[in-house]
Amino acid sequence: MSQSAPTREVARRVFASEFNDAGYTFTESDDERAPVYALLPTGESSNRVFFAGTLTEKEDVGDDSEYWRGRIVDPTGTFFVYAGQYQPEAASKLRDLEPPAYVAVVGKPRTYETDDGTVRVSVRPESITEVDAATRDRWVAETARRTVERVAAFDDEGNEYARMAREEYESDPETYKTAALSALEDLDGGGDELAGDAAPNDAVPDETDPAGTPEP
Repeated sequence: MSQSAPTREVARRVFASEFNDAGYTFTESDDERAPVYALLPTGESSNRVFFAGTLTEKEDVGDDSEYWRGRIVDPTGTFFVYAGQYQPEAASKLRDLEPPAYVAVVGKPRTYETDDGTVRVSVRPESITEVDAATRDRWVAETARRTVERVAAFDDEGNEYARMAREEYESDPETYKTAALSALEDLDGGGDELAGDAAPNDAVPDETDPAGTPEP
């Protein structure tokens, strides 16, 4: 008798501008071990994410043990990753890397509520890999394509996650399409094939730490 091997959730490609707005989380069953999903504002569930960018800062913010925070910038904004004793490989990588460095990260979204009730979003990394500029650029191109596809399907009948996003968020999905196309245009004009009549995104990424410092 064959047994099906456990499968891991697909790691969604997402830009920082959208990820940092994905503060609503949910489960799809009452099982206490059910996976927790972040709801992307473009109408997709995400138990894991995959992103690439430039590691610009790292810091050990732990008290009794190492707890590394990394600041990783993509063309649309900033991801913050946190790795400690329960993510030894990722923590070791953050310890050894010297910013600035291009990295690719796979990890789980994590929300953190501040004292004033604001929900911040960060990533608990499963893996951090140093990459080259060409790999980062390929990630930008593919992530832009996936983002545009999600926005195009947002109003499709039966798109349950888009319905949830409309209920939970006030943001316009077109905002993330514009950011994606702007990121593509930075790659030697590579956004032309998807851009159509979209306007460029003139927003300046927030330089503050949106994730706070969650508990290890």
